[in-house]
Amino acid sequence: MQRHFQHISVEDAKFLMSEETVQLMDIRDPATHEQSHIQGSIRVDNQNLKEFLDQADREVPLIVYCYHGNASQGAAEFMGQQGFERVYSLDGGFKRWHDLSQMDKSG
Repeated sequence: MQRHFQHISVEDAKFLMSEETVQLMDIRDPATHEQSHIQGSIRVDNQNLKEFLDQADREVPLIVYCYHGNASQGAAEFMGQQGFERVYSLDGGFKRWHDLSQMDKSG
């Protein structure tokens, strides 16, 4: 069975974001997204999924993230099935992103 997405580490995601435009899709709950999120991300759930699909550029890389990198795999697979050419699930999710960002600031 072919997967429609790839895993991406936080380090590789940051590099990709520095090299080209990417779309960031946050699938966490509204309160958690409001509290903290990756800059430029769009929170997507069942309420706004159709709108996101109608407006997103399927040729621009899409990085999907959740809390710990588990739920984002299913969402990334779904997005790949919707015709997105380069879809990534962020390994470790927002927690890993946040933890590494804190380390970058202190080190």
